[in-house]
Amino acid sequence: MAGAPTNHGGRITQRDIARRAGVSQTTVSLVLTNNSEAASRIAPATRERVLQVIRETGYVADPLARSLLRQHNQILGIFTYELVFPAGSADFYHPFLQGIEACAESLGCDLLLFTSAPVTDGARRIFHENNRLRLADGCVLLGRETPREELTRLVREGHAFVSVGRRDDVDIDGTAPGRVPCVGADYAGATSELARRAVALGHRRIAYAGSGEGVESAVDRLGGLRAVVPDVLHERSAGRDPADLLAALLAAGVTAVFCELPADAVALHGAALACGLRVPEDLSLVGLGEEDGPGRLEPALTCLRIPRREMGWQAVEVLVDVLHGTSDDHQRLLPCAMVPGQTLGPRQI
Repeated sequence: MAGAPTNHGGRITQRDIARRAGVSQTTVSLVLTNNSEAASRIAPATRERVLQVIRETGYVADPLARSLLRQHNQILGIFTYELVFPAGSADFYHPFLQGIEACAESLGCDLLLFTSAPVTDGARRIFHENNRLRLADGCVLLGRETPREELTRLVREGHAFVSVGRRDDVDIDGTAPGRVPCVGADYAGATSELARRAVALGHRRIAYAGSGEGVESAVDRLGGLRAVVPDVLHERSAGRDPADLLAALLAAGVTAVFCELPADAVALHGAALACGLRVPEDLSLVGLGEEDGPGRLEPALTCLRIPRREMGWQAVEVLVDVLHGTSDDHQRLLPCAMVPGQTLGPRQI
């Protein structure tokens, strides 16, 4: 095993467990969440090594955090920028909420879902005339995109919060950036890894289908692909007919398409079949996320699995640290798992 853990005034942290076990902090979190899907990605010997360190150190779910939280209301808020209960979004948000709930339970905290903010054009805003943020000790933010002006105000006014999803720092006073506490997925690293696989399979003309801008997750995906394939063809997919998009890609000689949204990969797959093309023999497709809900692609889509439950769990951990200043580790990126699927294959000569 690696060296003994660092002792933070008597507190043993997940980072200490990771150092002693010789694994990443994410691996420790995966073991603690006891998620069967996540556990399947950890070698039994590694899992047992982590559990052995936990037993040796007497680690429980952050006993100092428990005692510190007793100084507060022991209520943690959840604010969602989009509706999380409609059928179309339930599958996407459910694992995040599972992780948040499990970690809050381990700390003896209650959760408060903020729903009083009106929904306008499909989105909520956290600052409105009836906002009740102060009812909770701190708040976890959920949403595919968070308005910059709201993040700036949250940081400027000193609210205790954590965003689920990587967020860029904000400009507070024009001199020093305001760091946004967040737990995100490492889309850039995972996309680069998939890109290297595609290049190794002989693909030289690779395209990115999606916005590639705006929300950080989109910027990270395109940036990760460009780090490996600098001359990637960027085609925006929003509002385009899949057949027209496919025609543009084929005219440019593209043999592999990285789709920001798995739904675009599914749509392109249907358009390719309609044209008599084979996937992946004639065109490889990669989804930079995972399919949600029924109607999964056949053959199985080559894609990324987002560590959503682990992100929710660690968001609560970071929120506790924000509340009590017990760590400066307020921005974390968790690795995405690769789903091999059957839609990325060798380039045909």
